[in-house]
Amino acid sequence: MKLRHLPVRLGAGAYILSSGVDKLSADEQAAAGYHGMAAGAYPFLEDVDPKTFTRALAATEIGLGVALLVPVLPRVAVATGFTAFSAGLVGMYWRTPALRRGANDPRPSPDGIGVAKDVIMLGAAASYLVDALTSSAKKAGVRATKKARKAVHH
Repeated sequence: MKLRHLPVRLGAGAYILSSGVDKLSADEQAAAGYHGMAAGAYPFLEDVDPKTFTRALAATEIGLGVALLVPVLPRVAVATGFTAFSAGLVGMYWRTPALRRGANDPRPSPDGIGVAKDVIMLGAAASYLVDALTSSAKKAGVRATKKARKAVHH
């Protein structure tokens, strides 16, 4: 792990892990709330049982949080998961009119302020992904150049 990735990985990882752990103990009412918000934005989730949905969401958050905190998986894989998760949350924000001031106004309503932070998380995730991809591409290019030079000299 690169030192420059540490702040975003620790901050986001701890936040996401905590959120997932909290959802493990969600009661029926809380599960219905999580499910209702998600199904309102993503209708294909309507037929999923709220408790099942909440357990799956908790597992996803715990897995992503741990992946961000413990640098054992490839950076590109972690950054891709982080970006996809954050994009899903921003999609939910955008598709839930009550969270914004107006239909085409991206600014949060009072009810949306707590969810609007996901835009910042998506920016951090996308930055991490771009860095991971460009770093991986650069390393691959250096390896290919060395291999080509070695082949020419032999």
